[in-house]
Amino acid sequence: MKRLLLSSVTETRALGEALGRNAQPGDVLLLEGGLGAGKTELVRGLARGLGCVGEVRSPTFNLVHIHETGRLPLYHLDLYRIDAPEELLELGLDDVFSAGSVAAVEWSERLADFTPACALRLHLRHADAAMSARQAEWVASGERAGYWLAAALGEQL
Repeated sequence: MKRLLLSSVTETRALGEALGRNAQPGDVLLLEGGLGAGKTELVRGLARGLGCVGEVRSPTFNLVHIHETGRLPLYHLDLYRIDAPEELLELGLDDVFSAGSVAAVEWSERLADFTPACALRLHLRHADAAMSARQAEWVASGERAGYWLAAALGEQL
C-alpha cells in the first residue's frame, strides 16, 4: 500500500491531473472516503489531466456523468445513493468499464461483486483538524493499475 499526504485541495487536484495525463483506455479509479474527503476534487483533476472541458460535479443524483471532451471519455460515477448491488445493473457497468474509456467511481466500496479485477483503489481521509490536508492510501490491482500509479506518482515527486 502506497501512502501520500496531500496538504491542500490544489495538491489533490494535481494528483488527479497527473493520473489523467497518464491514463490509458480501460483504466479504472476506485475512490473511497467519507463525505468531503476530496473524491470529487481528485476527479476534477483527473478530468483536467484528460483534457476534458466543462464543469465536473459529483453525479450524486444522476449516478453517472460522462465527460467526452478529453482525449478519452471519462465516466464519473457516484454510488453514494446505491443501497443494494442489484441497483448497479441499471448503470451499464460493461460500458463504464470498457476498454475505450477511463472510469472514476466514488463510493466504490458499493460495487461489491461488480468491482473490476484491474483497478487503482484510492482511499482518502482527512489528515488534520482543519480538514484541509488529506491522507491518500493506494492499492493497485493488476499490472496496468500499478504502472498507472507509478507514472502518476513519479510525475508528482
